[in-house]
Amino acid sequence: MPHFPPYRVKSFNLHGLQGISDKTVDLHLSLYEGYVKATNALQGRIAEFLKDGSVDQEEMPAYSELTRRLGFEYNGMVLHEHYFENLSSQASLKPEGSSAFRRRAEASFDSFDRWQADFSSVGKMRGVGWAICFQDPESGRLTNHWVTLHEHGNVAGFAPVLVMDVWEHAYLLDYAPSQRAQYIDAFFSNINWRIVDRRVEDTERLRKRAA
Repeated sequence: MPHFPPYRVKSFNLHGLQGISDKTVDLHLSLYEGYVKATNALQGRIAEFLKDGSVDQEEMPAYSELTRRLGFEYNGMVLHEHYFENLSSQASLKPEGSSAFRRRAEASFDSFDRWQADFSSVGKMRGVGWAICFQDPESGRLTNHWVTLHEHGNVAGFAPVLVMDVWEHAYLLDYAPSQRAQYIDAFFSNINWRIVDRRVEDTERLRKRAA
């Protein structure tokens, strides 16, 4: 079997965010480290089942459970990396008028403010999960989606361009459970629009190559 190095914990310098305390950031980063470790451990255990080239009938229940768990841990790792990457203590409240993301938001929702209202409303939905703005790589359209836990609701083939964690651990040290809306306002105060623009531009390049 091909061998790939284990995933490594990425480093993010996120102290000094507005409305999201350093204590919350540190707790959140340690949680992310757990997803990386769990992903590596599960992939190692699954590889053991495949070392003989197949999974026999007796092994199938254990193999299936590990594979389902891997979906949760793997998506938890990747979504946290997207979330941390699209935050910055040197952020502006809105993207520039000429930015790639703003142009796409206005084309998809008629205005940036309407897109933001929709994204924020997705984040206020009951339950734990993620609010994610995806871009359709075929049409370029932006759409906002609720992803339950880490893996239920991701849109196949779509590219995540803005990711917001709305599990309670993302804000509970700073806000009461009933104050999620205040956390969402704080999130918007810390968005690294340069990174969001880069994600849109990367998707646009893929569209041009495929055309």
